[in-house]
Amino acid sequence: MTETKTDSIRTFSGPLSNPARDAAIHTEGLSKVYKDFWGRPKVEALLDLDLTIHRGEVFGLLGPNGSGKSTTIKLLLGLIFPSKGRGYVLGQPAGSTTINEKIGFLPEESYLYRFLNGEEILKFYGRLFKIPRRELNRRVPELLDIVGLDAKSRKRKLREYSKGMARRIGLAQAMINNPDLILLDEPTTGLDPIGTREMKDLIVSLKDQGKTVLLCSHLLADVQDVCDRITILFRGKMQTLGSVKDLLQVKDVTQIEASGLTPQQIEETRLFMSRMGAGNAQITHPTTTLEELFVRVVQNNGDAAKRDIK
Repeated sequence: MTETKTDSIRTFSGPLSNPARDAAIHTEGLSKVYKDFWGRPKVEALLDLDLTIHRGEVFGLLGPNGSGKSTTIKLLLGLIFPSKGRGYVLGQPAGSTTINEKIGFLPEESYLYRFLNGEEILKFYGRLFKIPRRELNRRVPELLDIVGLDAKSRKRKLREYSKGMARRIGLAQAMINNPDLILLDEPTTGLDPIGTREMKDLIVSLKDQGKTVLLCSHLLADVQDVCDRITILFRGKMQTLGSVKDLLQVKDVTQIEASGLTPQQIEETRLFMSRMGAGNAQITHPTTTLEELFVRVVQNNGDAAKRDIK
């Protein structure tokens, strides 16, 4: 494979390797070093990233501020060029215009035309993708239903939207072209716990449709709930990579769960474990998460209110 650069445009020729062709995202030594006025290295934003994201999976890109997450996304979208290395998206070199219509992107801050309402902004972006009018008239209300914007909200100007509503319309905009790959940067920012749960359910449904999702988030519980695999970046370098289950599992601790045990049975179990040599055995009741508790309480009260109305 050969690489040529003309002005600010990079083109590639020659056959792609199998990982680059078959994966949703594939990088080889991808690096970005920002330089000062004199051309001297100033900030090493990303260093030698070797990463493969398979088609149809939800992948979490994690790291503290300044770790290289945003730089990685910009490189994959072709918004900036790498200092060295290569990136491929859906079988094409990163930044290739031939795959733009197959990519959806929700940035951390959505910059939308504030004088348009929810329906108008989606139709505007739909026309940019040259979606036929009939299909667009069908797809716009469908997407607004999916992201949870009611009939009144979708008629309001975007300048009147709360941050949570702006995230919802931003997600709808990212899906207007029915993309194969969706990049989500902090998708749950500004959402309440119910909205957060709905967003995570939506991400899982996108995976069920065969789409690939790259998720960047500081809310680790969100990532844990929906991602198949994750990588953690720190100071521009990849620190770990693997499935969420394997990375979180504590190998040297065995957990036993049972329901309906009496206090006597619990004590007998503790004595049995002690006889087996597990002197530090603990038998406790499992806990749920605060999010699950909040959602359950709100939903139960909402269902009760609906019954009272009937």
